[in-house]
Amino acid sequence: MSYTIGDGIATTALAGAFVGYQYLKHKSRAARLEVLHKERLVAMEKGIPLPELPPDPESDRKNPDPGSVLPILGTILFTLSVGTMIVIYVTQPGGGNGFWVAPLPFAFMGAGLVVFHLLRQDANR
Repeated sequence: MSYTIGDGIATTALAGAFVGYQYLKHKSRAARLEVLHKERLVAMEKGIPLPELPPDPESDRKNPDPGSVLPILGTILFTLSVGTMIVIYVTQPGGGNGFWVAPLPFAFMGAGLVVFHLLRQDANR
């Protein structure tokens, strides 16, 4: 492969945009904390009770449910393996020699993950 100067410029621009976004996000968080710090210092000087710190928006994010990945992975495994079985069966001369069943364990694994997720949901209700 031969890369052109344009490829390098595009890659550098994307990397620069990512670094710039992270820098601006850091600066805005630092400015927000600086304002909160100044407000608390003024409140302490005047003898006013300290205001509660508002929660940081970054810490309000909820962790995704690890169980939500199971049906997605199961669906992907099942559909890819069934599709692979169909392609192998159709492309083999003379109807194939039985090799089309090779992806069958992955199809069972995907179906099992989807069924496990559905059964676990029913048990939680």
